[in-house]
Amino acid sequence: MQFLSDNAAAVHPAVWKAMQAADAADAPYDNDGLSRALDAAFSQLFGRECAALWVATGTAANCLALSSMVQPHGAVLCHREAHIEMDEGGAPGFFLHGAKLMTVEGDHAKITPEVLEAAVSGIRDGVHQVHPHAVSITQASEYGCVYRPDEVAALASFARGQGLGLHMDGARFANAAAFLDVAPGDIVAGVDALSFGFIKNGAMGAEAVVLFDPEEAEVLRFRRKRAGQLQSKGRFLAAQILAMLEDDLWLANARSANAAAAELASGAGSRLLHPVEANEVFLTCTAAERAALRGQGFGFYDWGSEAARLVTAWDAKAEDVAALARAIAAL
Repeated sequence: MQFLSDNAAAVHPAVWKAMQAADAADAPYDNDGLSRALDAAFSQLFGRECAALWVATGTAANCLALSSMVQPHGAVLCHREAHIEMDEGGAPGFFLHGAKLMTVEGDHAKITPEVLEAAVSGIRDGVHQVHPHAVSITQASEYGCVYRPDEVAALASFARGQGLGLHMDGARFANAAAFLDVAPGDIVAGVDALSFGFIKNGAMGAEAVVLFDPEEAEVLRFRRKRAGQLQSKGRFLAAQILAMLEDDLWLANARSANAAAAELASGAGSRLLHPVEANEVFLTCTAAERAALRGQGFGFYDWGSEAARLVTAWDAKAEDVAALARAIAAL
């Protein structure tokens, strides 16, 4: 009964079916029919013209998206707990040729214009200090909390006022969209580039970089190639993404994962460390309590010495979720 990560979830049958259907001769790289269909599919989803490029990993999606905004002498403003800071092994510095990350604080791993203003207010003009070129936010955040459209709009306004790009790390964008239950375009209003995650939500190995200025895509295609992310049989990545978009499978899967997390939260009560708005649950839990849960067959990650992180996925079994909720309530 694994609640380690949604990365460990199964591949959705519709994705396997789409990949099998793509197993026929077509143009290589991103010249196939499926890859060429991505721009239109995402433009329809978001209600505005955009360009979309597939890549194999979320790290590549984040770093390539940021590469369109940040020069090597610049910086990215992000939360201290952001994935690009904590979990990407220095990849942003590698992809951005030495650009740095400037980290800020914020409740529930979310940032606000006020903390960003404080971070930039002391930076002197001129060449002697590093200047930010972009802001990166995570939707849903690293603690499973969701930015509302008005919060994103405020951050976008700040970024525009400072001449900065705005990137959204959407590894769990689907879970955030399922929670908000608004048009996807409303969630990304003012965003320049979105890393749209599919792997955690039922895909096998495909993520999308969505650019809301389609002209940026031409340069990014060169960067994708240089980064080793241009796969010769790219139709198999495009097939996964299109299968997830068809009939809003991406949303259905996310709703299922979110519902499972909400059930776990109902058993956690006052143990909850953060609001449960997506598919992650953080709760206070002693070492002895964690050992007791593992003794009942539940897998999850420790979160420091006195807490645990539980992650639900689209394919979480109802009986496993119910059993863990009861076990938590009984601690």
